[in-house]
Amino acid sequence: MNVLGGAWTPNIVWYLSNEPRRFSELKDDLGGVSAKVLTARLRRLEADGVVHREVMPTSPPTVEYRLTKLGQELKPAIEAIVSVGHRLKKLDR
Repeated sequence: MNVLGGAWTPNIVWYLSNEPRRFSELKDDLGGVSAKVLTARLRRLEADGVVHREVMPTSPPTVEYRLTKLGQELKPAIEAIVSVGHRLKKLDR
């Protein structure tokens, strides 16, 4: 739970679960997260071995993030959280 704890972290894993994303794409996906917070979360996930950061050899350089094999193992937990969230949302109506 320490890995997934904190605001935005489960969302980041969710958005990276299907394909690699650039920083700007993640920021747009999350809508409302500051660059500072997103950078901090990505650095923490990278340090935990959940996310791999790759600097692409382009001009100007771009950075792409993707889940590691360990990060991919978190997908079922994130999917379960999303599923329960959808069911709870239906109960609120």
